[in-house]
Amino acid sequence: MAKKKDETTNVMRIAAAAGVTFRDYAYDNTTLSAEAVAAALGQPSGRVFKTLVTVAKSGKYYVFMLPAASELDLKKAAKAAGEKSVEMLPQKKLFGLTGYVHGGCSPIGMKRQLTTFIDAGAAQFETIFFSAGKVGRQIEMSLSDLQTILPVTPADLTR
Repeated sequence: MAKKKDETTNVMRIAAAAGVTFRDYAYDNTTLSAEAVAAALGQPSGRVFKTLVTVAKSGKYYVFMLPAASELDLKKAAKAAGEKSVEMLPQKKLFGLTGYVHGGCSPIGMKRQLTTFIDAGAAQFETIFFSAGKVGRQIEMSLSDLQTILPVTPADLTR
C-alpha cells in the first residue's frame, strides 16, 4: 500500500507557526454546502463558519465569515466595511484572487490578506470551525486564536 500523502494544509502550517491551538478534521470531500459540512462534523450549524468573498463598488475585496445556515446581508456587510455596496465575488474569480476553490476557501492563507469580518455570534462559542483551505478539511480554533493570525472584525452580518 502506498504511503498516504501529507494532509497538512497551508492553513494548518500558518496556524502552527503562529503557535495557536487548533484541531483539524477531514470529511467527505464531495460535501460542499456549509450546512452539510456541519452535519458531517456533528456540529451545530451556528458553530461552523463559511467564508464568503465579496467585491465592493470601490473595487476593494472583503471576506465575510458566517454561520453555515446564515445568509450574508449585503447591506450590513457594506456598512461593516464602510462601503456603499458589496456583492458576491463571481465564483470563477475566486481562485485567482484567493488561491482557494469554492468549498475550500479559508480566511487564512489567501494569496493576499483581505479585510475580514466575522459574524458577531462567533463570540458565543469557545471554538469555531471553518475551512482548512481544502475541500474536505476543516479547522477548529477559538476566535481569539483566529484573531492572533489575522485581523478579524466581529460585525452584525446576517439577515
